[in-house]
Amino acid sequence: MLSDMDGTLLLPDHSLSPGVIAAVAQLQQAGVHFSLASARPPRAMRKQVEQLGIDVPTMAFNGGNLCAVDGTVLQRHCVEPAAVHTALQLFAEHPVTIWVFADDHWLARDRSGAYFDTELHALGYGPTLVDDFAPYLERIDKIVATTDDFALLIELEKQLLPLIEGQALASRSQQYYLDVTALAANKGDALANLAEYLHIPLAQTAAIGDGANDVPMFKRAGFAVAMGQAHPDVQRQADAVTDSNADDGVVRAIQEFILPRA
Repeated sequence: MLSDMDGTLLLPDHSLSPGVIAAVAQLQQAGVHFSLASARPPRAMRKQVEQLGIDVPTMAFNGGNLCAVDGTVLQRHCVEPAAVHTALQLFAEHPVTIWVFADDHWLARDRSGAYFDTELHALGYGPTLVDDFAPYLERIDKIVATTDDFALLIELEKQLLPLIEGQALASRSQQYYLDVTALAANKGDALANLAEYLHIPLAQTAAIGDGANDVPMFKRAGFAVAMGQAHPDVQRQADAVTDSNADDGVVRAIQEFILPRA
């Protein structure tokens, strides 16, 4: 089973509930592998990997990094420099905050932005402040545009996608985050790669998530579950809908949908 983190596995305060920890343990005891696929960087996933006793590789940056249990990056896909330039130029023309992730660092020009504190709390570490992103352009794992103008992010996604087609991907991991990642960094391929690594047919896999960036793994999984608070467009792509993350929807998904199929 492959799970998204923020908005899915984690409570709104980005913590793991005792119920989720117990349900994942129950799943593992039944012989089902459990792993994570997140838009987060690897460093911001290690605590949860330890708490859940995950013993298989995990996927950071929407599948851009394949990581061993100890955090070692086994495989890395960076954003094509041409797509980096295109995205940064487009974002600079609009009132959004821009963050860059490279070399296991969160890079920011300052500590402003409507969702700065949200990101700080979610990641568990602060940014490295830089005057210019130029020194990192060849090795960027993810670019984020964030604003409290959600309609603007939807419009920017529509504008950016045709400009970077065949070079990179753009999707909203949350309604307030527009992520740009490598072409190979998508959760559908992440699920397929993990299944191949574990010698498990895709038909015997399950996925759970809440965002548009989770839909690619819904389409590849044998069974897909959407969270209760997910947008209806996301829910329509899943085989089942569980409760919200605030109501421990992952627990219900595991006990009601996944374990009976194990």
